[in-house]
Amino acid sequence: MNCSNEGQSGLAALNQKIVACKRCPRLITHCEEVARVKRRAYLDWEYWGKPVPSFGDPEARLLIVGLAPGAHGANRTGRMFTGDKSGDFLYKALYRNGFASQPESRSADDGLVLKDAWITASAHCAPPDNKPVQDELMNCRRWFKRELKLLKNIKIVVTLGAIGHHSYLEVRGEKFTTFPFGHNLLHERLRPPIITSYHPSQQNTSTGRLTQEMLDEVFARAAALIRS
Repeated sequence: MNCSNEGQSGLAALNQKIVACKRCPRLITHCEEVARVKRRAYLDWEYWGKPVPSFGDPEARLLIVGLAPGAHGANRTGRMFTGDKSGDFLYKALYRNGFASQPESRSADDGLVLKDAWITASAHCAPPDNKPVQDELMNCRRWFKRELKLLKNIKIVVTLGAIGHHSYLEVRGEKFTTFPFGHNLLHERLRPPIITSYHPSQQNTSTGRLTQEMLDEVFARAAALIRS
C-alpha cells in the first residue's frame, strides 16, 4: 500500500472511530436529544445525532480547524459546517478560492467535494450552547493528534475561532501566548504556518464582526501561500 492509500484508509478508519465514540456522555445525550426533538423547520429530517466525522480531501494541503458541529447544522446533516449559516459563509469562501466544488453545503449527499482542503473540529459532538468543556475537548484531542499524523501534505492551517486555535496549538505543544489569536493573523514561525480567523458563527456574521469579504481574504491568503 502506498503512502497516499495508507493515509486515505487511515483517515477513513479514524472517522469511523470518531462516529462510534461515546466518551462524553453529556454531549452524546445532547446530540441525541436535539435529534429527537428537532427544530420545527426540519421536522421531516432524520437527524444524524452523533459525533460528526472530519471531511475533505485526504491529500489536502489546507487544514481547517473549527469549534464543534452546530446542533441543527452538522448534527442534523452529518457533515462538518453543513446545513447552517456558518457553513454558508465558509463554503462560499472555499469555493471562491478553489477549495470546494460548489458554494453551498446543504446535505451530506449534495455532491459537494473539497479540493486540497480538510475540515476538522476541536470537538466532534454538538455541545449545549456551543460550549464544550475542557474535559470534552481533551477527549477529542486523541482523534486530532492521530489526524495530524495521517494528513501528510498540510502546508497551511486556518484556525476558525479562539478555541479551534487553542486546540491546535495544544496538540502541537505550542503556547497560546506565543502565537496569539486575532483575525487574519499569519504565524509563519510555525511549520506549517497558521492563519487565524474569526469563526463564521451567526453571532459574528450577524453583527458584522466577520463579513464574507473578510473570510474570503483569509482563504485567498491561504491559497496564495499554498500555491506560491
